[in-house]
Amino acid sequence: MKHPLSPALVASVAGPLLSSLARTWRIETTGEQAWHELIRAGRPYVVVSWHDALLPLLWYLRGRGITIVVSDALDGRYLAAYAKRLGYREARGSSSRGGVRALLAAVKALRAGGAAAFTPDGPRGPRRVFKPGALVAAQKARAQVVPIHAGASRRWRLRSWDRMLVPKPFARVRIVFGVPFEVAPEDAGLAAARERAQAELAGAVREVQWDDAATPTG
Repeated sequence: MKHPLSPALVASVAGPLLSSLARTWRIETTGEQAWHELIRAGRPYVVVSWHDALLPLLWYLRGRGITIVVSDALDGRYLAAYAKRLGYREARGSSSRGGVRALLAAVKALRAGGAAAFTPDGPRGPRRVFKPGALVAAQKARAQVVPIHAGASRRWRLRSWDRMLVPKPFARVRIVFGVPFEVAPEDAGLAAARERAQAELAGAVREVQWDDAATPTG
């Protein structure tokens, strides 16, 4: 029986390669002014993005001490090991494993004035179906929700459940920020926020333009 490679080893080998690739990307952004205003005001915020856009967003948002919610599964631990190299903090767990623990860690970071990042369709899908954990964290911590999506002019799509986006060398990478918003109290507030988040992400997907027919149609 083969033993999996340790996350630290994978990050030490693959991490520099991914970072070297990312340094070649030509990144352009749209709509980020409101996000910068949140940072200047010291307000806590929750980033929400689809799982397939995670790689370029990890690179762009690096070095800010954001707490990223990652799966307890092995691929999640690989991701967390690389994210730590980029300056992220980790809240381990997901909707399927350790979710309550991860949610509490994210809320703690937010209440301390920090930021947290969720992929609401992770860790195993369904692809681009929004799960409410990020909004629950934002509601409990009274944090703003910041929807973000990314696309690339030239890219690979992995044959994974999420069709993970990997921009090719020297690709133009477009990152689109939706309009930040708050989550109102109680279940009605969560329901309204879920509709708002899905609408903001759908708008960001359209604005990115290079979605590569990646949006589910059924």
